Amino acid sequence: MNVFNVLVAIGAAYVMIRIGLSMLRGLATPIPEPPPAGELRKVKIGFRCTICGTEVRMTISPDQDPAPPRHCLEDMDLVAPIE
Repeated sequence: MNVFNVLVAIGAAYVMIRIGLSMLRGLATPIPEPPPAGELRKVKIGFRCTICGTEVRMTISPDQDPAPPRHCLEDMDLVAPIE
């Protein structure tokens, strides 16, 4: 029974070390370069018209931080980035 406990402890330690190293490796990788100009980027942003209440969800844009669209001849307000 004592040998079984030792083997389980060694296996658990191995799994924890592998997970910890993979997490550290993920933190150490540099941020990828932004795509070239003119290429569409994925975004998840919601906008709302203050006049009529229409809501728009933007999913792709040429910029990471796009300008708000216009509705009812006014710029729409940013609701919140959608997670």
